[in-house]
Amino acid sequence: ERAALLAALDGRFVQPGPAGAPSAGRTDVLPTGRNLAGVDPRMLPTRSALTLAERAATDLLRRHRQDHGDWPRSIVLNVWGSSAMRTGGEDIALALLLLGVRPVWDEGSGRVNGYSITPIAEMDRPRVDVTLRISGLFRDAFAAQVTLFDAAATAVAARDEAADWNPLAGQTGPRVFGPALGQYGAGTDWFAASVSGYGKLEGVADAAALAARVRGADAFLHIQDHAETDLLDGPEYAAHLGGFAAAAAALGASPALYHQDGGVRTVAEQVVRVVRGRAANPVWIAGMMRHGYAGAAEIARAVDALAAFATTLPQRFDRQFDLLHDATLGATAVDAFLRRENPDAHAAIAARFGAMRDAGLWHPRRNTVAA
Repeated sequence: ERAALLAALDGRFVQPGPAGAPSAGRTDVLPTGRNLAGVDPRMLPTRSALTLAERAATDLLRRHRQDHGDWPRSIVLNVWGSSAMRTGGEDIALALLLLGVRPVWDEGSGRVNGYSITPIAEMDRPRVDVTLRISGLFRDAFAAQVTLFDAAATAVAARDEAADWNPLAGQTGPRVFGPALGQYGAGTDWFAASVSGYGKLEGVADAAALAARVRGADAFLHIQDHAETDLLDGPEYAAHLGGFAAAAAALGASPALYHQDGGVRTVAEQVVRVVRGRAANPVWIAGMMRHGYAGAAEIARAVDALAAFATTLPQRFDRQFDLLHDATLGATAVDAFLRRENPDAHAAIAARFGAMRDAGLWHPRRNTVAA
């Protein structure tokens, strides 16, 4: 990497290479230090992505059966374009596998040129009705994958199979939703930012269809494909994961909320894990303190993100607020650092803690927190 950087600064040639995460099976991105190129959408999902998706499907179905005593019949899968680029399309491979479908590749080029439907007789479980909530980037960069999934789901729904084994049987309507054309993210209202249908619809809003899919979902899944970020890195995760939970609650539903990053946990379990492992970890906070103003802003982002999850998820995070408060404003050295290096961040953190307490979303263990 050092040699490539010096070559670039000298205006010399830097060997090109694909971008992606080695931890997600993308060994083709090694060695590092090359001039990164985007993926070829025609190759997605890749064979390695399918292998990882098989493991992910097994873990997800096992966890749901352990928690609920039955197979999930309907799942909403959160799909981001950046993740698809890093993993070679693991999310789409997982969606296809849950349907009971496998991608088919052209042997010469390695490009995906179709799909094959696994007969029920060869499956050891029922099919899962999958709905995709795609990001704006995925919509723009992977139109072929949207078409592939939509065609596969339509073909599975048309099969003459018992509803107990094929919950898609006889159903019609869109199964791919996302932001309107030209829009990105989930904003402050997940449902309003997700009503545009794709595949059968090309960006046409169908709120009734989305409401039906959300209301009937047994579970929601977000895959975290690498460990360089986590759920408290910013408000985007809460907008998607917590936003879905809030939308489901408004529709009278309470689906399981899963987060997968090599193992399957509920979203609430993952939030608890990240608070303990990073956001309230004195080692991480000490590292942020070495970065002055910017480090203080990162600490504030973690507080904001926890507050967003507390606002949108059905679970309570009193203990996590206690830990985060004790590690920030409740720690003399950290409090002084925030006041000195970034007074705005200090004020924002204090205001956020106060708002959570006033809203009844945080009941501190100690009366001294109010002071």
